[in-house]
Amino acid sequence: MFKSALPFMPEFFDRYINQTDDVPMLTILERTQEELQNYDWDKLQALGDYVYAPGKWTVCDIVQHLIDTERILTYRALCIARGEAANLPGFEEDDYALHAQGNQRSLVDLKAELFTLRTSTLQLFRSFNDVMLLQTGTANGKKLTPLALGFIVAGHQRHHFRVLEERYFN
Repeated sequence: MFKSALPFMPEFFDRYINQTDDVPMLTILERTQEELQNYDWDKLQALGDYVYAPGKWTVCDIVQHLIDTERILTYRALCIARGEAANLPGFEEDDYALHAQGNQRSLVDLKAELFTLRTSTLQLFRSFNDVMLLQTGTANGKKLTPLALGFIVAGHQRHHFRVLEERYFN
């Protein structure tokens, strides 16, 4: 299903959805998987522990954040697609980053995990039919659909790679 098929734009998440094209959701997940595979990871590796300002995340922290967030978003998609009526919990990204200690891991390991996760994400979303994709649920008090969550996963990745390009390499 295309982005234009979204029955509503989820509050807060429009910033990520708007970074995707109006193509089928599986297509944008595949495209962003290719973007990950084609990215110059050596350039990221060269940054080491660099941060562009005090309190900001290192490259490894950012990649760990992408992994954690994609896992949470896909869990939400699964729950909503299966008819979960409960409000799913939110998460505080800075607390997760602190406890994840992504900066203690190698970028090679994080990259491998992210690639594996995206393959799993694609398999999950391929298992959803149109009815499941348009199920409505709530997470952190915000209405969402699995369709929107697929676009959010892709747009969230693009957002953080744009931050890397604009703030870490300029």
